[in-house]
Amino acid sequence: MAATLAEDTAAPTISWKHRGFMTTDFEDRDPFAGQPKTLIVGVRLGATPEHVVDDHLDELDALAGAAGAEVLGREVQRRQALDPALFIGRGKAEEIGELVRESELDLVLFDDDLTAGQVKNLEKIVECAVMDRSALILEIFHQRARSGEARAQVELARLRYLLPRLTRRWSHLSRQAGGIGVRGGEGESQLEADRRMLRRRIQRLEKDLVRIERTRNLQRRGRQQVREIALAGYTNAGKSTLFNQLTGADTLVKNQVFATLDSKLRKGHLGGGRTAVFADTVGFVRKLPHHLVASFRSTLGEVLEADVVLHVVDRSHPAWMEQQSVGDEVLRDLGVEVEKIILVHNKIDRVETNPREDQNQDHDADQDQDHGTDRPNGSSHEALRISAITGHGIEELKKELGIRLFGKDGRIAPWMRAPELDEDSEPAVPAETAEPQLGQGQ
Repeated sequence: MAATLAEDTAAPTISWKHRGFMTTDFEDRDPFAGQPKTLIVGVRLGATPEHVVDDHLDELDALAGAAGAEVLGREVQRRQALDPALFIGRGKAEEIGELVRESELDLVLFDDDLTAGQVKNLEKIVECAVMDRSALILEIFHQRARSGEARAQVELARLRYLLPRLTRRWSHLSRQAGGIGVRGGEGESQLEADRRMLRRRIQRLEKDLVRIERTRNLQRRGRQQVREIALAGYTNAGKSTLFNQLTGADTLVKNQVFATLDSKLRKGHLGGGRTAVFADTVGFVRKLPHHLVASFRSTLGEVLEADVVLHVVDRSHPAWMEQQSVGDEVLRDLGVEVEKIILVHNKIDRVETNPREDQNQDHDADQDQDHGTDRPNGSSHEALRISAITGHGIEELKKELGIRLFGKDGRIAPWMRAPELDEDSEPAVPAETAEPQLGQGQ
């Protein structure tokens, strides 16, 4: 029998089913307990180019692999409009069901968000677990979260994702029979109880994260006399490798999406006796669930509060322009001032095009992104071209950072915010900030 949310509001236990991904006979099976055999599904709407759909499915394939799935194939359906009941057509759903049974698949993974009703209807037809892209990303974050802050942020995002999907979804909600005087009919009492538990847990997590944010603000206040540089950009763009190159740290580096969830801070040298604190942050991805962006605001706050933001782009990726655009959009949504941003094209050692032609493409792409007017200190908007793995362009990057942070004459650039410190305050330059801890119930 399916388990309900624990009655202990301080620390309720959330089963796989309650993560919001399973609905019918598959609600208690965690497909990621092993290595699920998976089929990925995409829809090509209207005049969408085929290569765009293929690229999105390639990324979904990588995300599934990062979660531990074994992708055995993919299906794409071309449609003029989405089916409100099944997302894809019934005929295609039945065809996928046949593939599931023939290949004994464990999971069907969709590249776009599905409604609760669509997941339920699809699972009845394909007879295996169905998950959408947002749920997969939440699962990856759940697997990778290590610190108390990251775990709280991920759980909050998952619960926000789950809350609107609770309505009349699971058989365990039918425990109370309907009848005369029972408002709402069968299962209403248990449904409301689960909703209350979720809302209570969400409120508690929000309070915990407010406390963590206060701690982070105190830490930032202690670093106000120190210039801070945040690394941001698409996941797997090489931010952690660049972070290690600039700071001499040994941060985990993997050719894997979302290898970094927690912000990491290290002091680095820019030359001429000048130092700054570098912050490595969580990566972005297209179709990023808005619940995650909202929940990770305290972590992404390092980007907002930094004096300079390095927007790192994997220039060797075939879809680098779209990834750069996604990064621009997230930074804009966070409210990062354009004057703070330095565009960095990484992995140029893997770019096979002619250098002169490649330079022109970079310039054209920068113009297309409409980065605005000239930045302070006379720097241009063309991307700095580097290879974090070989060290090419790192010295030029450090030189640009020195100019941005301290000006050409070594003084603090006038366009930057002045530190707000008491006269008796001492500058704090931690090797790495202490881990903010969650309150009771974590």
